[in-house]
Amino acid sequence: MITVFDPAQRAHDPQFFLSSGSRQSCPEQPARIDALLGAVHRLGLPVVAPQDGGIDPILQIHPQRYLTFLQTIHTRWSRIPGASAEVIPNIHPASRSDGYPLSAVGQAGFHQTDTSCPISAQTWGAAYASAQSALTAADLVLKGEGAVYALCRPPGHHAFSELAGGFCYLNNSALAAQRLTAAGRRVAILDVDLHHGNGTQGIFYDRADVLTVSIHAHPERYYPFFWGYPEERGSDGAEGANLNLCLERGTGDAGFLAALDKAMAALALWGADTLVLALGLDAFEGDPFAGLNVTTPGFGQIGRAVAALNLPTVIVQEGGYLCPELGDNLAAVLREF
Repeated sequence: MITVFDPAQRAHDPQFFLSSGSRQSCPEQPARIDALLGAVHRLGLPVVAPQDGGIDPILQIHPQRYLTFLQTIHTRWSRIPGASAEVIPNIHPASRSDGYPLSAVGQAGFHQTDTSCPISAQTWGAAYASAQSALTAADLVLKGEGAVYALCRPPGHHAFSELAGGFCYLNNSALAAQRLTAAGRRVAILDVDLHHGNGTQGIFYDRADVLTVSIHAHPERYYPFFWGYPEERGSDGAEGANLNLCLERGTGDAGFLAALDKAMAALALWGADTLVLALGLDAFEGDPFAGLNVTTPGFGQIGRAVAALNLPTVIVQEGGYLCPELGDNLAAVLREF
């Protein structure tokens, strides 16, 4: 299995985010890369740099207005007297159909859904490298690779077409799925992150050509709170192309694997011929977010079940935060492929 990774992703080093009203150190740190790469090296997997395919593939998911914002907002924000070192929004529109401001402060509120996606001078370059890693992984699968791992950081599944959020800026899994779909593949996205892939759902919610399935902690009391409920099945014309499998807090291996069985049935019914696995490792029992209780052997079982589908698979790294077992959990999944 080939791993795609660009060291430019290390440059994004967010310092703070606001959680429960308090300022906290951001858990989405560059050190995550070392833990994940360590697992890749232990497995002896080759690592290649992504090809730079330019901005056009990203524009297939994210409009130019949003990309311009990501590229320029830190410079513009820094001109404000007393501005914070990172762009963190403090005002939001009631609806994204409201007016679009020219102000840097207003645009930050428009394009950043929460305070857990701070933007520094290095954020765009890292997010761009992360996106190109996912796109290159998709290209390798299209060229005949059975499974390719895209070590994407920052992650992507909370990013909507014009919204950053939850540590995410560009939706890497959506970009990979779009690349595969444009090449004629029938694609399903299976998201196994602790948190619902709300951005991915939002991007494809009106589309009947990509199946989105997410297994996650129930959002009624967990981030992202407003998306990820079982009744969200896709819009008119795309109903049935979205499936949310919600788990109670503290669910362990047995409950997660039972939900995975339902996901497998949906993939079979859909007739997917290519898979994007949005691989979050934060469902782990020792993850700092402490939402679910999947064990390291449980991640091996998840990997085994997905590999048994025998579908060409792009594995896109999503969440999973610093704990001693982070690399072991990744290795448990990848070795099954």
